[in-house]
Amino acid sequence: MRIRSLGVIDDAVVELSPGFTAVTGETGAGKTMVVTSLGLLLGGRADAALVRIGSPSAVVEGRVSVAPGGAAATRAEEAGAELDDGALLISRTVSAEGRSRAHLGGRSVPVGVLAELADDLVAVHGQTDQQGLLKPARQRGALDRYAGEAVAGPLGRYVGAYRRLRAIAGQLDELTTRARERAQEADLLRFGLGEIEAVEPLAGEDVELAAEAERLGHAEALASAAALAHGALAGDVEDPEGVDATTLVAGAQRALEAVRAHDPALAALADRMGEISILLADVAGELAGYADNLDADPLRLAAVEERRAALTGLTRKYGGQGDGIDAVLAWAEEGVNRLTELDGDDDRIGELTAERDALRAELSQLAQELTDARTEAAARFAEAVTAELASLAMPHARVSFAIGQTEDPDGVEVGGRTVAYGPHGADEVELLLAPHPGAPPRPIAKGASGGELSRVMLAVEVVFAGTDPVPTYLFDEVDAGVGGKAAVEIGRRLAKLARTAQVVVVTHLPQVAAFADRQLLVEKTNDGSVTRSGVTVLEGEDRVRELSRMLAGQEDSETARAHAEELLAAARADA
Repeated sequence: MRIRSLGVIDDAVVELSPGFTAVTGETGAGKTMVVTSLGLLLGGRADAALVRIGSPSAVVEGRVSVAPGGAAATRAEEAGAELDDGALLISRTVSAEGRSRAHLGGRSVPVGVLAELADDLVAVHGQTDQQGLLKPARQRGALDRYAGEAVAGPLGRYVGAYRRLRAIAGQLDELTTRARERAQEADLLRFGLGEIEAVEPLAGEDVELAAEAERLGHAEALASAAALAHGALAGDVEDPEGVDATTLVAGAQRALEAVRAHDPALAALADRMGEISILLADVAGELAGYADNLDADPLRLAAVEERRAALTGLTRKYGGQGDGIDAVLAWAEEGVNRLTELDGDDDRIGELTAERDALRAELSQLAQELTDARTEAAARFAEAVTAELASLAMPHARVSFAIGQTEDPDGVEVGGRTVAYGPHGADEVELLLAPHPGAPPRPIAKGASGGELSRVMLAVEVVFAGTDPVPTYLFDEVDAGVGGKAAVEIGRRLAKLARTAQVVVVTHLPQVAAFADRQLLVEKTNDGSVTRSGVTVLEGEDRVRELSRMLAGQEDSETARAHAEELLAAARADA
């Protein structure tokens, strides 16, 4: 990895080797920044506070070997990344304003893609993980993770059924607790639909009635206008001497017809005059028919206005402002559908109740499967952790799991009892420790000293490491609170793990660092920063000096040097 402008690190390169790499240095020298850098490459949360003061951004670049055709390589290629001779080039930039960018194999990608790759590349174990494992919920999650498919299968089905049950319970609660409001809504719908049904409106009827009312209200004026127009076109029988348009046009047509043979242009005008004569006759006829058919009945006008009033009343109540009767008919259609839904609530409640009972029975069965699978996995997990503790200078300690349930009359049936249940089943899981023979098993948060707790948590982490299908494990000072023989055993155990995987350990213990295949020293310069030369690979005399410092705080102490050389020799002999 290359790290620039991150925390105390100005510009440094961290070369991690296969096998076991130990990262050491004075407190505050920047060892944690190595862990932080790897976290950023794996999609961790970006924080502007990580950017070195005075720098516009922090940059972490890494080269990670991946198995061709493996899950990580496949996901990277799906994101458009290109492999570089079997390796992925990953880059993460965090600006001083907190903005973050990620690049994978030469392509810009969402940070979430890096997080997806992390599950297949690196398992990170640190002190925060230790503290988290003190919580029963995390302990249950750890056990489920160790159990693998034996728990994951039924748990997946359980979670699906649990969510469906919660949704159904919510619907039932709404249907039952809002029964009064829904009944009132149904009554209002029935009343409204009854009013509309009593009037029996037709689509577009209000528009047609408005036109008829307008015509009936002006019947006399319309009849008078039609009569005058008819007289002007066809003549008035009461005025035989009057001149009308039809007579005049007919005279004009006869005059043209008499001479049309002498000029084609005039003949064309004679034809057009004939068309005018026909059009005048048609209009005159329609005016006569209009006048004859015009209804001036005041009773019909009263009936029309009464019908319009009824339709207007419906529109005001069931249509929007400016809407017509069509909006009322649309409301009625929706009202019928809603009323059908409300009237079917009783049937719906019955259906939901039956489905709820079936889901509760399914949850009972799945919860029992989870309990059985967890119990079986707990025995194996506890045995594996206990064996690890024997390798960590706690040969008489015993780890076990307490798996139980809490009775609840509203719960599900598990093992012949009705117990409380939640999104992860009905089990309450707690990790117990008996540190020596005769001691009763107690929760690890209460039954272990600081050093014992660190070793128990490390044993748990190592057991997890044996089940994680990843090529690299990072341990961040999980050996805190441990010393002496236990520290030697921790180093030996990590070295054993490194035979099959890459192991990176940030440590302050020389007993652990002595077992490393490579030791990196992180040092600050006089100005308080870590530069390119501040992360060095220790070999030979330099490594002895660093181990001496870690042992006694004095690099040139002959006693510390002798002890450091002894540690290295013992570690080589154990390899």
